[in-house]
Amino acid sequence: MKFSLIATIVLLALAQGGFAQDASDFEKLGQFFEDMKTKVTQDVTELIRNQDLANQAQTQIQPLVAQIQEQLKTIAINVEEKIRPLTANMQEQLKPQIDSFKQQMEAIFQKLTEQTMAIGN
Repeated sequence: MKFSLIATIVLLALAQGGFAQDASDFEKLGQFFEDMKTKVTQDVTELIRNQDLANQAQTQIQPLVAQIQEQLKTIAINVEEKIRPLTANMQEQLKPQIDSFKQQMEAIFQKLTEQTMAIGN
């Protein structure tokens, strides 16, 4: 049950990662995986302590944690490889709109500057 919960969290994280728009989202996704790994490790450790099996379980959990970490790394790499072309495509599509917005803002600023100069004279 614990592992299905972990798998569900990972799938939700991956689904959320599918909507990333820039490189900072990759960092957030990486941080999310790190936080999730830390939280899972803490929860499992606490559970083991509560059951007085810390010594035995520690040796059994370490390989499992290492395996999960490796799987999460692989998943993160796969997600990044799939998202990278999407973000590049999105940036390509948004660039003309951003450039147009920038030109409009510059024109507004220029007009305000000219009006301010006219009022001051």
